[in-house]
Amino acid sequence: MTMRTPLPMVGRRARRILAVIVALIVLLAAGSWVVSTWTDWLWFREVSYTSVFATNLRTRLALFAVFGAGAAVWLGGNILLAYRLRPRVRPRSPEQQNLDRYRAAVTPRIRLIVAAVAIVTGLITGLSARGVSAQWLLFSNAQRFGVGDPQFGTDIGFYVFKYPFYRYLIGVGFTLVFLALVAVLLTHWLYGGVRLSGRGDRITHAARLHLSILVALFVVLKAVAYFLDQRGLLLGHTSTTGTDGAGYTAINALLPAKQILAWIALVVAVAVLVFSNAVARNLIWPGVSLALLAIAAVTVGGIYPGMVSTFTVKPNIPAKEGKYIQRSITATRAAYGIQDIGGGVYPASNTTPDAKLAADSNTVPNVRLLDPAKVPATFTQLQQVRGFYDFGDKLNVDRYTVGGRTQDYVVGVRQLDSSRLSGAQRTWQNRHAVFTHGYGFVAAPADTTCADGQPSFVSGSLGDTKRAAKQGDCYSGPSKLHVEQPRIYYSDKLTDFAIVGKDGGADREYDRPGGGGANAPELQNTYHGSGGVPVGSYGRRLLYALDFHDSNFLLASDYFNADSKLLYVRDPRARVEKVAPFLTVDGDPYPAVVNGRVQWILDCYTTSSTYPYSQRTDLQSATSDSQTGSGTAEQDRRSINYIRNSVKATVDAYTGKVTLYQFDRTDPVLKAWNAAYGGILKTDIPKDLAAHFRYPEDLFKVQRDTLNRYHITDPQAFNKQDNLWETPKDPTRSGGHKQPPYYVVAQFPEQQQPTFQLTAALTSHNRNNLAAILSAYYDASGRPKLAVTELPGNSNFLGPNQVQSKMQNQEGIQNNLALGDSKTSSLDYGNLLTLPVADGLLYVEPVYIKGKNVPYPLLKTVLVGYGSQVGYGPDLKSAIANMTASSTGTAPPGDGGSDAGGDTGTGSPDLDAAVRAIDKALADLSAARKADDYTAEGKALAELKKATKQYEDAKKAAKATGSPGASATPSPGAKATPSPGR
Repeated sequence: MTMRTPLPMVGRRARRILAVIVALIVLLAAGSWVVSTWTDWLWFREVSYTSVFATNLRTRLALFAVFGAGAAVWLGGNILLAYRLRPRVRPRSPEQQNLDRYRAAVTPRIRLIVAAVAIVTGLITGLSARGVSAQWLLFSNAQRFGVGDPQFGTDIGFYVFKYPFYRYLIGVGFTLVFLALVAVLLTHWLYGGVRLSGRGDRITHAARLHLSILVALFVVLKAVAYFLDQRGLLLGHTSTTGTDGAGYTAINALLPAKQILAWIALVVAVAVLVFSNAVARNLIWPGVSLALLAIAAVTVGGIYPGMVSTFTVKPNIPAKEGKYIQRSITATRAAYGIQDIGGGVYPASNTTPDAKLAADSNTVPNVRLLDPAKVPATFTQLQQVRGFYDFGDKLNVDRYTVGGRTQDYVVGVRQLDSSRLSGAQRTWQNRHAVFTHGYGFVAAPADTTCADGQPSFVSGSLGDTKRAAKQGDCYSGPSKLHVEQPRIYYSDKLTDFAIVGKDGGADREYDRPGGGGANAPELQNTYHGSGGVPVGSYGRRLLYALDFHDSNFLLASDYFNADSKLLYVRDPRARVEKVAPFLTVDGDPYPAVVNGRVQWILDCYTTSSTYPYSQRTDLQSATSDSQTGSGTAEQDRRSINYIRNSVKATVDAYTGKVTLYQFDRTDPVLKAWNAAYGGILKTDIPKDLAAHFRYPEDLFKVQRDTLNRYHITDPQAFNKQDNLWETPKDPTRSGGHKQPPYYVVAQFPEQQQPTFQLTAALTSHNRNNLAAILSAYYDASGRPKLAVTELPGNSNFLGPNQVQSKMQNQEGIQNNLALGDSKTSSLDYGNLLTLPVADGLLYVEPVYIKGKNVPYPLLKTVLVGYGSQVGYGPDLKSAIANMTASSTGTAPPGDGGSDAGGDTGTGSPDLDAAVRAIDKALADLSAARKADDYTAEGKALAELKKATKQYEDAKKAAKATGSPGASATPSPGAKATPSPGR
């Protein structure tokens, strides 16, 4: 006799306690959601993008409701149907007797149990569907690319917009049918519709029909999946060539196999229904059919394609895969926007620096000497004003046109960094209500410095500088860069929220130091901008106290009034990402003065990972270099195979106003997003703003990495992979990170005038030799342009790491650099630029020094290389002169010669006087450096520049009069320092 133990009963009190706990959990979860949703709505209303909030909320709720309710009804309905189809009379058997106690426990609560299972399934499915709202928005607003895939001729838009959502639907279908099968089988078994033992039929007719329909439905879904897989092959990977997309095996073996398997699956679905219910009335034939489907899948879909790959493709890859390699090349270049790349072979035939190089007026005068990644500490130290101001880890490069000449400037904003506040300043009130903003926009010409190596700071209108008087002079004109509103309330350093607004008519916020000297009172300010969420009422303060988990919103009542506003999400990048979640924002936003206001400009991208035949790339890996994480944000790790810089966004540094401009009007992905969100993009871009647009860095890095392989357009050459390029390691930093691209003003071979552009050197794969220079810029019409300046493949041009090594190890330069690398100071190498100039290649690298008395970088030496020659000097002009003199076998001023003050023997009194002046300046410079006296060093450098010009003028005068000294190149200063640079 079998003993049946009754199931334990839950007491009424325990049930009530459990119900209360569940209710509290639901209430807390719902309350948290309501609070965060409410505050999000207020924030989106502040930035005037409520359509984005409403669209996202409406879409997620609709998907949650439709998929959740559908899944709940589907699973609950199937379980209830199985319950209703239970046999009225069950045969007596030990198995059924053992199930009696479970039936006794379940049957009285069957509706409650079914409801619970259905609700849980619905919640999980709804949450899953809520997460694919972006896919649904693209699906429902699909656009045409106007280009068909090379295999089926299907528009690319199907793959980008529809295919991902179809895949999701298939996945949900499989899951729900499988769950229903399991739940129905258990229900039929519990109530005797399916038996594991006993005499007679072990399954009732009703249970057999129910289960066979579910199995047939599962197989039909498999058939649909096989049909969809045929398109998915174009998104796969071909291992024999290392390209993405369907190769020979996929098209000639897997594609037919998928077609065959799809029809087999449909036949099996019919067999399951017919044979199990009308013919055999059992599950044997359906089981055989399913087994045959599995065998066919392994044989036709696995073994056969493997044999084709092994015996047909691998022995003759060029002939078999050439067609499909070409498809990958064409698609990849189109998807990454590199199909119309310009440029050509640059012979770089001139390897000797000569007068042509020194006389260049297009690139050399514009060479950037300030490295924006090296001088932030210099900006902070010299322009900080107060210890809690900061310029960030990396400055930016922008260009301005002054007097008809375009040049680049290193720019930054004076941000408030709350982490720099002192202990007494770090109270809640000070952090959030007093120290609320930064102040000022600072710029320095990138091609020149002061005599002591400091940046030549300017501010105010750039149109009234005295720069034309003498190139290289240090100037700091009063208010040269006109900024109407210098207060910075939005920047990447402002991570704290701020409470601003009128306070009884009195200014409360710290604004800036007073203008009357060190003892002048600090100036206060009240925010009058349009940004911020009003928090004047107690209800709003309670709302944000709950959202921020900060009780001070209620306790610090003295800092709130009827006009109070709350500023939060103040990082421009985070702000744009919140407003436009469908965009990928570039890692390096930059500030610009546009119509007197400081605007953050952000490049934004649309991306996809389902462009057929296009090569996938990891966005994080492609965009990471030696500057990532140090002022440049890191992108998320995700795979993409399509990218466009479709949007330019701005964030006003004072009001926080976000504006999205449609930059690429041909991008179908952006059109779909714009339609989904009700047309939130502006199409008219102000000219003053467009003047500050620059080619985006992250897009350039992705294109650079793609071109390392896909610059080869011939399939056979591509398959050989013997002309691959790679991005060189940064020679100026340890760690083996990639060299970042650099903004410069230069004239490349295909350009008609000096152009502001982004450039990068590329080396041969597994070699350090220079292979090409990639440049990107906007033409006169504002259209993006890419160009590759390729070097002859049979030449050994020095790459960045080779040039760096040559510069550092040259005897004269090595001695010069050793002066700065000592116990009292250290060297820091700036960006190494590679520029095509005067039919050759010019390499320029600034070297900075940090001493114990001046612990911030100052430019002290410029290293240059051209062909096999290298040179150095305190500025670019001197460095080129030093290098040119070395190549001709003559010694420039400052390279050694007779004793200081001795007779030079030039035959010209003016030349002799100039040489003596140079000798004295060099001696003073050497003495100043030995004493680590930066004031004396600055004076000596100024005297050296003056004496060098005196020498040049005297030589020109001697040549004009036919003096004997005209052709002489004296060598003054045998006892002087080898070079004026450290």
